[in-house]
Amino acid sequence: MADCLFCAIASGSAPAFVVASSSSAVAFLDTRPVFKGHVLVAPRSHVVTLTDLPVADLSEYFGFVRTLAGAVETGLSAGGTFVAINNKVSQSVPHLHTHVVPRTKGDGLRGFFWPRTRYESDEEAAAYASKIAAVIPS
Repeated sequence: MADCLFCAIASGSAPAFVVASSSSAVAFLDTRPVFKGHVLVAPRSHVVTLTDLPVADLSEYFGFVRTLAGAVETGLSAGGTFVAINNKVSQSVPHLHTHVVPRTKGDGLRGFFWPRTRYESDEEAAAYASKIAAVIPS
């Protein structure tokens, strides 16, 4: 897609600090990292959200994400990683990308980046679960 920054990075026509690449994905440093070494992994093909990624590409894509999670941890001597995907909301570039953020104990990052809530009852929780389960293809 001509006007997509991540497509341009994947094709090499836009600059980025590329960490690794494969035939199907590219990993590069986030320009506004949560912590230094925060990597974004994006598929080379233009898809906007995780649900747009073809099922046939899941294994290769997440295998690459897995590799990057290990590399970030080992390469930066991090205690672990935080791996996350935003779909539409909080997705600053409309191209699927997975955040791989290095973590260390006591780094100050606590919980999630959004407010938490509770279900009013077990019945309400079960109703939400049923709504989601109902649309999952069998």
